[in-house]
Amino acid sequence: MPNADTTPPSRPQVEVFIATSLDGFIARPDGSLDWLMQAQATAPAGEDFGYAEFMAGVDALVMGRKTFETVLGFDPWPYGELPVWVMSRQQRLAIPETLRPHVQHGGTEVAALLRQLAQQGVRRLYLDGGELIQSFLFEDLVDRITVTTVPLLLGQGRRLWGPLPADRAWTLQASRHWPCGLVQSCYARLRNASPQ
Repeated sequence: MPNADTTPPSRPQVEVFIATSLDGFIARPDGSLDWLMQAQATAPAGEDFGYAEFMAGVDALVMGRKTFETVLGFDPWPYGELPVWVMSRQQRLAIPETLRPHVQHGGTEVAALLRQLAQQGVRRLYLDGGELIQSFLFEDLVDRITVTTVPLLLGQGRRLWGPLPADRAWTLQASRHWPCGLVQSCYARLRNASPQ
C-alpha cells in the first residue's frame, strides 16, 4: 500500500507553502507580487491563511537567490531569527550585516545541504522560490505542498510548475476556502506508488 509523507530519515521533511494565480504563476515577469498583496487586502483583518501556524512548525528555510533579493525589500525581515539558507550559483552573496546571524549561503549542492541540515537537527524545512521549488520537485525532494490559489489570471509571469522526468503522485490532505475566493490545498507526496 502506498505511503504518504515518508521522508527518508537522512534528510529533513521538505515543505512548500506558496500562493499562485489561477493559471499557476507565483509572480509577474518582473518578479512583482502586487497582485498577491491586493488579494490579501480582500481577506478579513488578521487572516494569514495558515502561514503563522505553518511557520511555527518549521525549523529552517531554504530559498533561491531571486526570492532572497525580493524579500530583502520587505520591512521588517519576515523570518525573524529562523535560520535561512540561500541557494545560489553565485559564490559571493550580498547578505546584509544585520541578517548574517540568521542567513547563510547554501551553495548549489542540494543533497549536501540537506545532509548538513539533518545533521544540525532540522526536521521540517520550508522551501521557497519558484526555480528552487522546481528543481526540488524535479529531484523528487518535496514531501508536502500547501498551495493557495488566487482567483486571478495573470496570463504571464514566473511559473511554479516546471518539467519533471516522471509523474509524481500526491494525496490531498486538506482543502479549505475563504469568502474572498482564495482556495488552499495541502498535498503530501505519495512514495512507493505508481506513477512514480
